Amino acid sequence: LPAGLSQWFPALEVLDVSGTGLAELGEELLALPRLHTLLAKNNRLGGPGSLPKALGQAPLGRSLRVLNLSGNRFAELPPALLGLRGLQSLSLGGNRLHGIPPDIQELRSLEFLYLGGNFITSIPPELANLPSLSSLVLCDNKIQSIPPQLAQLHSLRSLSLHNNLLTYLPREILNLVHLEELSLRGNPLVVRFVRDLTYNPPSLQELAGRTIKTRNVPYAPSDLPENLVRYLSLASNCPNPKCGGVYFDSCVRQIKFVDFCGKYRIPLMHYLCSPECSSPCSSASQSSTSQSESDSEDEASVAARRMQKVLLG
Repeated sequence: LPAGLSQWFPALEVLDVSGTGLAELGEELLALPRLHTLLAKNNRLGGPGSLPKALGQAPLGRSLRVLNLSGNRFAELPPALLGLRGLQSLSLGGNRLHGIPPDIQELRSLEFLYLGGNFITSIPPELANLPSLSSLVLCDNKIQSIPPQLAQLHSLRSLSLHNNLLTYLPREILNLVHLEELSLRGNPLVVRFVRDLTYNPPSLQELAGRTIKTRNVPYAPSDLPENLVRYLSLASNCPNPKCGGVYFDSCVRQIKFVDFCGKYRIPLMHYLCSPECSSPCSSASQSSTSQSESDSEDEASVAARRMQKVLLG
C-alpha cells in the first residue's frame, strides 16, 4: 500500500485492493480510523508479515466490520485477525487453511463467516460460541463430522456444508429451528457410516450407574464413591420412547433417517442404550408424521441395518 495513505484519505471508509498482486498489507492501514470495509481478494497474501501485527489494537481494530481475504495463500487464520472484535463479516475462502483455531470464538460480533474452498478437516466446538453468527459457509473442504455443539448457534440461518466428507449429521442439528438453508450435496453421508457402527459392552461402573438410575435407587452422596456420584450426573436417557434405559459412555450408534423441510431424508446419528433398542423408534418431535412417512422411515432403517450386517459380517 502506498505510504501516506491515511494523510491523503483520512476519512476513507471502504478500501478495495483486490487482484493487485499484494503480498502484504502495510502499517499504513492502522491509521485509517474510519475504515469499515477492506477487500483484498485474489492477491498473494499469506506469508509472514502479510498483515500488521497490531491490527487488532489500532483504531482499525474497532472500526473494521467487513474483511475479505479470499483467494490468497493463508495456511492458517492470521492471529492478528482475532483482535478485530467489531468484525461482522470475514471471508477466507479459497486459501490453504487446514483448520479453524478455537480462538475464533473471540470474534463475538461475527455474523458471516466464509471458509469454503480450503483443506479444513474438522470444526472446533468453540465455533458455537459466536452468538450472532447467521451464515456459516464451510463448503468444498475435507470435513468428516459436525460437532453437536453447533446446535447452540441459535442465530444461524444458513449452513453450507456441500462437497465435504460427511457421513452423518449429529441429531442435535435439529435444534437449529431458525435454519432456513442447509446445503449437503456432494457428501458421502450414508456410504461409509456402517464401518463405525460398533458396540462396546458397558464397564462395571456404567452397569452400576445404569442400575441406580433405571431402578431409582435412593442414595445420599455419602453412600457412594465420589467418582460414581459425579458419573451419575452424566447419564443420558435412551431416546426410544418404549425404553426407560440410560447410558453413559457405552451406547449403540445408529443412523436415523429424518425428513428435512418435507423434501429430503437426511441421516442423523442416533444413540441408543443397548442393541435391544436398535429397532426403528421415533422421537417426540417426529410423532406427528404420517403413517406412510413412518413406514418409509422404518424401511430405510431396516435397509441400513441390513447393509450394516452384510458389511460388518
